[in-house]
Amino acid sequence: MRPVERGPAPRIYNDYANARNDLVDRLGPYCSYCERRLPTGLAVEHVFPRGLYADQTLDWDNFLLACVNCNSVKSDNDPRDVFLPDRDNTLLVLSYFRGGYVGVAAGMDATSTRRARGLIDLLGLDRHGAANWPGPAPRDERWCQREEVWKGAEKSRDLFLSLDEFPEALELVVQVALGSGFFSVWMTVFKDNAEVKQALMEAFPGTAAVRVARNPAACPPS
Repeated sequence: MRPVERGPAPRIYNDYANARNDLVDRLGPYCSYCERRLPTGLAVEHVFPRGLYADQTLDWDNFLLACVNCNSVKSDNDPRDVFLPDRDNTLLVLSYFRGGYVGVAAGMDATSTRRARGLIDLLGLDRHGAANWPGPAPRDERWCQREEVWKGAEKSRDLFLSLDEFPEALELVVQVALGSGFFSVWMTVFKDNAEVKQALMEAFPGTAAVRVARNPAACPPS
């Protein structure tokens, strides 16, 4: 999951919905959780829900962008004991796999594993149409859209490797990624190319300046 930095509040809000355009300017038109690109389908989401933290209803530091699926699943559940993209280096705590699967990164201590698992459960990020996985709601297409972007990222990687003598190749990959969303898919597919990963972090607006390390070892779903 892409770690983000929204920056200082651009203004004072008397209605949290009015923060949407400012958030898109700072973070891009992407769901802060599943990472889908949705130029017209994002809402202002309260990291700490209004139902539990009414005093933070108009707090810029409590706003992120969320798609209808992530927003609905997260609901008023308390996120205090999970990793969060605006507070933690979520780049390293989840693993993404071909086929649209998401899991907890291996190699972490028990506390970090629990917090990462809590993040997945909070948003239903591992919901998938495959057997023996938590089933998605009928209109929850996060997993299949993630799968399609993975395929596109693999094609982009192959093209990039075949065009490595052309300086335009890196820009092409970045532009396709920005248009597709799913930042973590691109970071995973290009996990062995530090140049591309750095370019992606610089290109996606609002990406937190965190250390880019190789993803922890992880096993794909069985």
